[in-house]
Amino acid sequence: MNIQKATKNDLFKIIENEGHVRIDSFVESAVELAEEVHGDLKREDGQSSFLETHIWPVTIDVIRHYKSAGKLLTTLQIVSSILHDVLEDDEKILDQYASKSYGFDAYFRHRFGEYTYNVAMNLKAIPLETYEQYDEKIREHTRFQEYCTKLVRSSYDVKIIKLADRLNNMDFVSQLPKNDKIKRYIREAEDFYIAFTLIPPYTNEFYFRMRQLYDQLKSIIITA
Repeated sequence: MNIQKATKNDLFKIIENEGHVRIDSFVESAVELAEEVHGDLKREDGQSSFLETHIWPVTIDVIRHYKSAGKLLTTLQIVSSILHDVLEDDEKILDQYASKSYGFDAYFRHRFGEYTYNVAMNLKAIPLETYEQYDEKIREHTRFQEYCTKLVRSSYDVKIIKLADRLNNMDFVSQLPKNDKIKRYIREAEDFYIAFTLIPPYTNEFYFRMRQLYDQLKSIIITA
């Protein structure tokens, strides 16, 4: 399998050499939390490190996009990318921070600031329990619809991190032809993510990559 990987050292080199951003205590602190929350997680193949095949590569993708697009890159975008998934791992967070009476959300906001917290919250999937009043089919549809609406209304940073996140996930499952997520990623690309790249501010680079991965996933379904 040709799985995209990056080590922490690879990330640090790209931050400094390509991003031209100094690695300060803010960035180091984000890396420490990402390692704390995701350190032992594996991807869908049961082997690949979540950090090395998702968190670090997504952050690198975001850095390279900002530089190629001529956008201002600061530690805010880098830290938000590194921490984009920390609020998703609820069970582990609750276990680790059960002794902290103020809770993980307050800890996260205090440690990384309101901006980084808001980016993570906008990227966080809406809990399915929110829609218990609907039947299963309508529940999933309503959640996806509201999540898409939230993304469209979000900041440029949220858009870029989400697109880098989705491209990474699509690329990873393309290496696993029997993975159940393939059909969902195809459907969601058709319903939203391809069009999302075409909604201002335009992200043509991500459009072409999304189309390529979408076609790749479609070919897997056809030949399966």
